[in-house]
Amino acid sequence: MLDQDTINIIKATLPAVKAHADDITARFYPLMFKQYPEVIPYFNQTHQSKGTQPKALANAVVAYASNIDELGNLSEAVNKIVQKHCSLGIQPSQYDIVGDCLLQAIAQVLGDAATEEIIAAWAKAYGQLAGILIGAEEAVYAATEQRAGGWRGERSFTLVKKVAESSVITSFYLEPTEGGDVPDFEAGQFVTVVLNVNGVSLRRNYSLSDAPGTGYFRISVKREPEGAVSNHLHDQLAVGDTIDLLPPCGDFTLRRNGKPLVLLTAGVGITPAISMLNVEAQSTRDIRFIHAAINSDMHAFKAHVNQVAAANSKITSLYIYSEPGVDCQPDAEGFVTADLISAQLPEDRDVEFYFLGPKPFMGAVFKIATELGVPEGQIHYEFFGPDEGLVA
Repeated sequence: MLDQDTINIIKATLPAVKAHADDITARFYPLMFKQYPEVIPYFNQTHQSKGTQPKALANAVVAYASNIDELGNLSEAVNKIVQKHCSLGIQPSQYDIVGDCLLQAIAQVLGDAATEEIIAAWAKAYGQLAGILIGAEEAVYAATEQRAGGWRGERSFTLVKKVAESSVITSFYLEPTEGGDVPDFEAGQFVTVVLNVNGVSLRRNYSLSDAPGTGYFRISVKREPEGAVSNHLHDQLAVGDTIDLLPPCGDFTLRRNGKPLVLLTAGVGITPAISMLNVEAQSTRDIRFIHAAINSDMHAFKAHVNQVAAANSKITSLYIYSEPGVDCQPDAEGFVTADLISAQLPEDRDVEFYFLGPKPFMGAVFKIATELGVPEGQIHYEFFGPDEGLVA
């Protein structure tokens, strides 16, 4: 626990830190990458160039300081950070690196206002947060390692099958290189792929796109025009090749409570929804599977979803194409609208509502779900990369 003097200093200096938070985090990352280049592989440089990662850190610093004496308010945010850190394999020693560079950035931006007393208070506050996260992350690492088939750190997997799901999405079926079990996971979770591409170590998160208990992990990856990892996987990884994975993580998971389930996705956002659908395929749960794509050529898993829906009358599908070709047969054309979604919901709106896709899609869907009256605690979404808020 922090002493009251430290808490008072944090509260007194918060307005200045908040006003300059973006400048502090913009200064922080170059400092860290220059002084500690070994941490660069843990950060997606695309998110750096777009400014989303520094902005997310700025928001997190301000939120923590704003709740310095009411940390219980941050439990949900802390859990998301813990899951993200565990997915990347963050270690306790790396908190010292972050703390050192963050304090340097605060001192540089605030200048003479950053007295030794103020920097010492922020160092204590950071130390408290680091301790909370380190403890929570160790609990996740230990639990993951102890489950059947579980492990800690990187583990080698072999590509046993590669299947094109659409013109831009390919599925990769992966089994442990040295044999052994594949651990169960929660539908909606993801794994981190660790690759060396042209001499550069890279880490990327990909949703698990099949149900647990299959004996393999499946990830389904969209080829991104400038994506170093996605293009490597599509073009270079062949059956028999090996890659390293970190254990499954993530809190965007299926709630198996019997409530009607809405799975609304766009593009490659379909991947965790397929895992959820496959888990519930034999249940009596009412499921609405709604997917938005550009056209049938870009629509992954259509045949699979149709097959699952045909075998279970409680599952219905709805496909929306924004640019359908002459041979496409979508259920609707254009974009997701409130009227389309409203028609898929019960009158009481008491559903578990999951959605995932590009950020503009997610912003529109969040607004629709909120305005239609879906309970706030039953609206679920996830960002890959820095967490970004959606505004209703």
